[in-house]
Amino acid sequence: MGGQWVEDRVPPPSNLQCFLDCTTPTVDTHILPKANGRCSADAWNHADMDSVEYFNLADLWEQYYEWSAYGAGAAVQLPGGEKVVQYYVPYLSGMQLYTNKVLTASRSFGEDNGMDYWSDDEDNEKMSRSWSSTSDESLFNCDVLGANRKRPGHLYFEFFEVGSPYGRVPLVDKVYELSQGFPGLTSLKSSDLSPVSWMSVAWYPIYHIPYQRNVKDLSACFLTYHTISSSFQDHGLETMTNGCCYPVANGKQNGHTDKKSNTVSLPPFGLAAHKIQGSVWTNPITGDHRKMDILFSAADSWLKQLGVQHHDFNFFITHPM
Repeated sequence: MGGQWVEDRVPPPSNLQCFLDCTTPTVDTHILPKANGRCSADAWNHADMDSVEYFNLADLWEQYYEWSAYGAGAAVQLPGGEKVVQYYVPYLSGMQLYTNKVLTASRSFGEDNGMDYWSDDEDNEKMSRSWSSTSDESLFNCDVLGANRKRPGHLYFEFFEVGSPYGRVPLVDKVYELSQGFPGLTSLKSSDLSPVSWMSVAWYPIYHIPYQRNVKDLSACFLTYHTISSSFQDHGLETMTNGCCYPVANGKQNGHTDKKSNTVSLPPFGLAAHKIQGSVWTNPITGDHRKMDILFSAADSWLKQLGVQHHDFNFFITHPM
């Protein structure tokens, strides 16, 4: 009876944590000796370090290759106890890359292609823009991206998806499309990027196995927010989210590098959700509701501190169901 009493009180698995774990990329890392990378290392307060551990952005996108093709599978336990594997496809939702020097980007790439992107080598003011019919013109002001905005480093690249989810291409395809005009997307290292460099990934459900009828909670969509600078590999953003912004994923602890396998995991520090209904994703027993609130607050705080209007984020908070 004693064993049964304990077993009955074992909390159900955290669906939210499983989703976060299954959508966290793990990237191979390399060592940049200070003598070979003094400029980029010192630029981001690495002056007291003998070397900087970094990853290549090209390797980061490679982690999304299979997910972009087949979806990332996350185990989900339904209210009735049934278990399914829900698959999600990643889409690039937003990104800002700040570097320690001005990099050249194509001036003609992306015109009339239904995207927002900008590079500070384009007169510090110009932006190729095209808003979807559902976009609010007040959501974005090009002027705040000018040379007077104080940020560590130079804004090399900025992108915010504004198109309908049904017309988007998966993350890997979008990144390689954008890299035709901004080659740094596949050639830069994380050590080249300032601490305010970040990206947001939109995860939309495609199918689940085994199939369940009329399960509205499986229609939930998510935005995950990730820092992509070497400056956060050791101290991160834990203080912003009371320790919950870096969940343990794939055996890596809280976004730190794994010295044995020479890899680093990049769990989300922020999260937003859309079409959340019922208790599948907000079960109070597992603490998912509180964790989701904390991660949402971290994303909201991050965007406000940077003065960023993120189109998908704004849509999620104004259309929660």
